[in-house]
Amino acid sequence: MTQTRAIRGPYLTFHADPFTVDPMEALHHEPDGLILIQDGLITAAGAWDSLRDQIPDGTSVDHYPDMLISAGMIDTHVHYPQLPVIASYGEQLLEWLENYVFPAEARYADITYARAVARQFLSELLRVGTTTAAVYCTVHPQSVDAFFEESERLNTCLIAGKVLMDRNAPENLRDTPQSGYDQSAELIARWHNRGRQLYAVTPRFAPTSTPEQLDLAGALLATKPGLFMQTHLLENRSEIAWVRELFPDRASYLDVYDKAGLLRPRAILAHAVHAEEADFQRCHDTGCSIAHCPGSNQFLGSGSFPLFKALNPERRVHVGIGSDIGAGPALSLLQVLSDAYKVAQGLQTRLHPAQGLWLATAGGAQSLGLEDRIGSIRPGLYADLCIFDPAATPLGRIRTQTAETLADRLFALTMLGDDRSIVATYVAGQLLHQRKTA
Repeated sequence: MTQTRAIRGPYLTFHADPFTVDPMEALHHEPDGLILIQDGLITAAGAWDSLRDQIPDGTSVDHYPDMLISAGMIDTHVHYPQLPVIASYGEQLLEWLENYVFPAEARYADITYARAVARQFLSELLRVGTTTAAVYCTVHPQSVDAFFEESERLNTCLIAGKVLMDRNAPENLRDTPQSGYDQSAELIARWHNRGRQLYAVTPRFAPTSTPEQLDLAGALLATKPGLFMQTHLLENRSEIAWVRELFPDRASYLDVYDKAGLLRPRAILAHAVHAEEADFQRCHDTGCSIAHCPGSNQFLGSGSFPLFKALNPERRVHVGIGSDIGAGPALSLLQVLSDAYKVAQGLQTRLHPAQGLWLATAGGAQSLGLEDRIGSIRPGLYADLCIFDPAATPLGRIRTQTAETLADRLFALTMLGDDRSIVATYVAGQLLHQRKTA
C-alpha cells in the first residue's frame, strides 16, 4: 500500500557548495514550502502555491509555519558504546581510553546490555535531529548485531562496524587478525546493504592493530561493493609519537593506513588535527574523507583541526562533521557546529552558518558518498528531515527577534541551538521524534 505524507513550512536546502560560492547563494530557502513524500522518498519539493494541488487525496499535511525544515543532519564520527561515559572528567586521548572507554566497552559482550544502549543511543540521535551517522561499535560482534537490529527497526540509514583491535588493549577487548576478519566478514554478509544499513570496516586506530590486522582490514574492503572504512588519524601528539614507534618503517601515520590499502572513497578518517600538507594531498588523491570533531578535540585538548586548509580548492578534501561522543560532550550537531565556529575563529578563519549547516547535511552526505540518497531536500532522495525551531529557548527567542536576515537567524541557531531546537525528526517520511511541549 502506497504511503504518502506532505510537510509544509519554510525549508532550507543546498543547490551549491557554500565553500566555493557565496554561502547564502548556495542555500535555497523556500519561505512557504511543500515537501511531498511517497513510500519514504521525496517526490516533489517547492513552493506551497505551486505544489498544493498535487497533494494526493486523503493526505494530511504536517505544518510548521514558524520553523525551518532541513535535511536530517549527518554525524560522520561517533561511538555508540561510549554514551554511558560521556562527560567523564580530566583526561587526554590515551588516558581517556584506558580509564573510561575500555572498561565501558567491555560490557558489550552482553547483547542485552548492547541492545539497551543501542536503543537509547538511536533515540538520542533522533532527538537531536541526526538521521544518519558513521558509528563505532565494540570488538564484540553482538554489539554490531544489537545496533543494526535497532537501526533496521527504525529504518534509519546508519553506517557501523565491529572494532578491530588485536594489541595494546585489555585482553577482553582484543581479537586476532583472523578472528577479526572472520567476524567482520560474517557481519558484512548479514548487514551490509540490508535495507538502509551499511557496514564499515573499523580498525580503531593504528596503535591497537598489528600490521597483519590492518592488511586484512584492507582485504575485507575488497569482499563486497560499497563498504566503508573508518578509523582515527593524527588526533593527539602522544598518539602520533606512539605510532612512529610502532611503525618505524612507515613514512607517516597516514602511510600506515595507505600501505594497508585503507585509503579510498568511503574511508572516513576521524580528527586529523595535526595533518600536514602531504596528508591532505594524499587524502585528496585517494578520495577519502575527514570527520571534523571540534567538540571532542577541545574536550581532550587534542588541538584545532585546520578546516579551511583541508578545503583548499587546489586539492580539496571531503570533510564532514562529527560529535565523537563520548569524548565529544554533546551529541547535538548544532552544539558541535558552535564549537566548529569557535575553533575556526581561533585559527583566524571564519565559518559561515550556511557552511556549517552544509557540513552537517549535504556536505556530510557528499563526504560519505551518499549524496544520491540523503543530505538534501529534492525528489528521489529519502525524506530524512529535521525541523528546527530557532526560538526554542528563552534566549533563542530574544536573539531571533533581533535577527533581520536568514543568515543571522541561522547563525543564532548554530550558536544557541541544542536538542530543544529540534521540533521533529522524520526518517524515510515517518515521524520518529516529536518534541514534547509543556
